[in-house]
Parts: sequence; structure tokens; C-alpha cells
Amino acid sequence: MNIRKLEDLLKKVKLGNISLDKAISELKSLPFQDLGFTRIDHHRSLRKGFPEVIWGEGKTSTQIISIMKQLKIKGQNILITRLEEKKAGAIKRVFPKSRYSPRSRVLTYLTHSVKFEGKGTILVLTAGTTDIPVAEEAAITAEIMGNRVETLFDVGVAGIHRLLHERQRLEAARVLIVVAGMEGALPSVVGGLVDRPVIAVPTSVGYGTSFGGITALLAMLNSCASGVAVVNIDNGFGAGYMASLINRM
Repeated sequence: MNIRKLEDLLKKVKLGNISLDKAISELKSLPFQDLGFTRIDHHRSLRKGFPEVIWGEGKTSTQIISIMKQLKIKGQNILITRLEEKKAGAIKRVFPKSRYSPRSRVLTYLTHSVKFEGKGTILVLTAGTTDIPVAEEAAITAEIMGNRVETLFDVGVAGIHRLLHERQRLEAARVLIVVAGMEGALPSVVGGLVDRPVIAVPTSVGYGTSFGGITALLAMLNSCASGVAVVNIDNGFGAGYMASLINRM
């Protein structure tokens, strides 16, 4: 249950438009609802400002649909990450208004319009084109959490002039998410150019000695630029969520 729906419920009780028993019945599923295979944390949006996010891998489409139905009843906007296209097809048959991005494997479903609460723009950059799926996961996450998001793709250090050409956009953003694989150098460069928080996202893109993104991760953790924080390999969702929290402050 989100704050908006809780406030509406309490107003109805106050005005006598709903009985106390009915209100108590609706509140009984707080703070969580046990479906047997999962326990949905309906209280999370009240605690953290955003509802529980569904991890798509390892769940059947039937399980995901069951969770979505309960989140919809509670008036929650829904975000699913790491969702295979076949499962997304099954979900869209039940939730035809849902939106799926095959590139990032993210599905969203809105029960109400997103309210923009971020104070500025979140800019998501990638070093290369192959990093876009992770960047898109970050962008969609930040958008559904109520932020204005812009993207800037393929501005890696192999052609640094491409990044410097966009200097004004870098400086205009309130938070920057920088996604890179290979040697993971781009966040350090961006961190040395701006006075805003930089969230670095290492990706598993690269040749053998990239070790599935570990090389980029270690490079970002050892950045000499101030103001650079690092999330896990390929964790676009984590970067988008953190950027949203910063942008609300």
C-alpha cells in the first residue's frame, strides 16, 4: 500500500464513506502478504517510498502474475527486472497495458501516473553501445521512481572528444550514472569533470581478462576521482535506485 492510497483510505473512514471493519480488512495484509511461494512486502513503499521490486529470474510467469495482481490491488506501480521475453509475453496477456523493454529485460506496469519528485535530471552515460542494456535498466528504474532521466550513449574514453562535446549536459545533471565495461575508465573521467555525485556501474562487457566485469569493478573502486561510488557488476537497477534517492534529497 502506498502513501497516497493509505491517505485516501483514512479520509474515507473519517468522512464515513467506508466502515471501520472494511478499513481494518484492507490493512490486515500489512506489512506483508503470504502467498506460499513468496511474502509480498506491501509495507515497503511506506517505509522506503517505493514498492517491492520483482526479480524476474528464477520465477515462473504464473508466480510473477500472482505477485503483480496483489500489488495492483494495493495500488502499487510495478517494476520487474531481469525478465525473459517469453515470460514477458505471458504477463502482457494478463496485463496488456504493461510495457516491456527486451533490451534491458525490464517490465513496468502503472496503476497510477508517476509523480516527479526528483529535484533535477539524472544523466545516464555509457562507454559503449554494448553497455546500453544495463544503462537502460538504470534509466527505467529512475524514471518509474519519479525522476527526469536523460541518456548519453557511446561516449567512452577510446574517443574522449565525444564526451567532452557533451560537457554542458554533464554539468547540468544533478546525478550521473556512468556505465562501462572493458577497463572501466569512464567514471573516473566523468568524476574529474563534474561536482555532482557519480554512480559507476561496471558491466560484464570485455575480453577474457575483464573476468566478467571484475576488472571494471576493481578499476572503479580504485578511482582517483572524488565523488565516485560503485554498485555491483551489471546492476543498473541498484544505480537507478540510488540515483533516485540522491535526486530527492
